[in-house]
Amino acid sequence: MELNPKEVFYYFEEISKIPRGSGNTKAVSDYCRDFAKERGFYVRQDAWNNVVIRKEASMGREEEPGIILQGHLDMVAEKLPESSHDFLKDPIELVVDGEYLRAKDTTLGGDDGIAVAMALAILDDEELSHPVLEAIFTIDEETGMDGAKQISLEDVKGSYLLNIDSESEGIFTAGCAGGAKLKMELPVLRRNCKGVGVTIRLTGLAGGHSGVEIDKGRGNAIKLLAEFLWELGKEEKFTLAELSGGGKDNAIPRLADATIILTLQDSETIRRQYDRIRQKAEAFQEMVRTCYPEEDAKAELLVSVAEPDREGAYLVREYPVLEEESFKRIMQYIGLVKNGVLAMDQNIKGLVETSANLGIVSVKERKAEFVSSVRSSVERRKQEVVESIRMLAELMGGSLEVTGEYPAWAYKKYSHLREVMLATYRNMYGQDAVVDVIHAGLECGYLGEKKELDMVSFGPWIYDIHTTEERLSIPSTERVYRFVQELIRKGIR
Repeated sequence: MELNPKEVFYYFEEISKIPRGSGNTKAVSDYCRDFAKERGFYVRQDAWNNVVIRKEASMGREEEPGIILQGHLDMVAEKLPESSHDFLKDPIELVVDGEYLRAKDTTLGGDDGIAVAMALAILDDEELSHPVLEAIFTIDEETGMDGAKQISLEDVKGSYLLNIDSESEGIFTAGCAGGAKLKMELPVLRRNCKGVGVTIRLTGLAGGHSGVEIDKGRGNAIKLLAEFLWELGKEEKFTLAELSGGGKDNAIPRLADATIILTLQDSETIRRQYDRIRQKAEAFQEMVRTCYPEEDAKAELLVSVAEPDREGAYLVREYPVLEEESFKRIMQYIGLVKNGVLAMDQNIKGLVETSANLGIVSVKERKAEFVSSVRSSVERRKQEVVESIRMLAELMGGSLEVTGEYPAWAYKKYSHLREVMLATYRNMYGQDAVVDVIHAGLECGYLGEKKELDMVSFGPWIYDIHTTEERLSIPSTERVYRFVQELIRKGIR
């Protein structure tokens, strides 16, 4: 690719060749370790595959405070349903689309590959005058911040940390919410049933990051499909064989699928029932397009025969279906579990304080699994939501496991780093950056617990992260990179 800044997009292309979905970061960690060793930099790769790199200061700048560049190595691995991409072995196929960089049929990994690429480019720049420079690359940020939780910062010298893990240019983030991942397991009972299989798919929703887009009111495919099935069950007789939806706890689900079984009757009766279901699906689809934001206007509720025979007639076979009580409890849990914005911040106008996102459902042979992400800038509120979901799980006869808890990053009224960044941005671009606190989680919470650091999070424009529509602004990337270079050239004094 011939994009500017060349050095940044060179490294972005290189790491895009390495599969690095969450939980699969050893290879990209090794790449960063080897990068440092080849250049004679200090490097530490720990047992979790976090990497710390240090480049000593330029001559005459040894006494200045050190600057840390920080980002995470993993990416959210999402793809279109029809894509054959294998995130365990296939490189991300990059596509230049006007002034944007995106990926073919998958997430791009700009979150947070752009931080890694910028840091490597800075470290590789032999002409840039600099104080002590360090890079901290963590693993599995997207699935609970395990890298930031486990990493030691005992050998880190820097005092000022630039977290390049925000997606809005000109916005300097100075605080964030804490969160947790909740997995509810519900035992289910099945029986065999003869009938005609019908698949129902809800697709075309916008989805998005459950911390960034949760306040936009976008439709949750799991909640909506369950609502449709519950209402359908009041008028039509069927059993449920399969239900699945979503892919990540921290992504608003865009897709959900169900297979229902129309119990064996004469073919004409089944045909009429099938036609009624399609009509109801069309009406429900129109409701979603009308009642939800414009981004969800492409929503589709598709109904089709699961296994038509060669003549196009309905194929009757035996299916393992859920007992009625199991179906009922699944629908009730999905309908009642907390989801969306739960409270707004009382001090910062427009900031979400507490939210929940039902991100995954999977109905297996003997159990149903539901995974939610809970976020709050107030620890007590976060725990209240966790306990309410625990009570609901127990009421339904299930159990709840809480993992991936991470702390909030508290806003500080004064930050020397922030003041220097604001002045530098104003001088470079003739406009004021905005200081913000966000509802999404950042690793700064964990890192700030381990070492006294002055921190700011920022980054170039990246749109629709955690979705297959993710795209990175090329001009914005250049502006932000030049900004980072200028901060390092001047120093934080």
